[in-house]
Amino acid sequence: MGRYDFRPLRVRQTAKALFDTKRNDALPQWYQVLGDIPPSEALSRPVQRTPRVRGMRKPSKMFQPLPIAYPEDKLRSEFFGDHPWELARPRLVVEDSGNDAKAFDWSKIVQAGKQLDGESVIQHQLWLMKNKSYSKLRAYDQARSEFYHHRHLEDVRRRVAKEEALHVGAYFGKGPLEVGMELEDKAWESWKRWAERQIDEEQSMRAQMFSGPQEGDEAAVDQYEDPLDELAVSEPAALQGPPGRI
Repeated sequence: MGRYDFRPLRVRQTAKALFDTKRNDALPQWYQVLGDIPPSEALSRPVQRTPRVRGMRKPSKMFQPLPIAYPEDKLRSEFFGDHPWELARPRLVVEDSGNDAKAFDWSKIVQAGKQLDGESVIQHQLWLMKNKSYSKLRAYDQARSEFYHHRHLEDVRRRVAKEEALHVGAYFGKGPLEVGMELEDKAWESWKRWAERQIDEEQSMRAQMFSGPQEGDEAAVDQYEDPLDELAVSEPAALQGPPGRI
């Protein structure tokens, strides 16, 4: 049939031929319907384009969606640009109504029932700008200093709790620093073995290229030194030259 298969377009003709040759007793039920609504002969759907008329103005932008921007967006980009590792901290993003932040009192950066994170800094900074008329930089410095203070207190409480647990017999697994040091040690040992193999291969290649005595071959060295000693002893005094002066 070639590249394209046109047999589906000839289904009605085939059914009529089978009926005329009495191979089928009756025409199929879809025979009349297919004759009234024949299938398309084009294998690809044409692209419908709206004809352009001269003098026709472009459609109005009234029905296009407007750009949505919030004042917090720029504050977020600045804070997380200065503190990129805050994005690596796990966060709880499930909310009840989507407006949970409005139920908190953002005059304080620490809220009951909410973990201290970058969003706390942003909302507290926005509250200072709106209610105390702080400038953007002053509100950012104020919120950031409070964030550093409370995050430091959290770290102190965490260390104290760990020390108390260890004192009463608790056991903790390896921390991130210990795991990192073990991985670093494994990488170092692997590199060390590779370097030793490289050194051995280079020494063996140099030994094959050098035709003189090899390192550690004391017998070969003695073989060359003994005749030189004999020549030095048997050299006549006249050839040795005058004795050196002091």
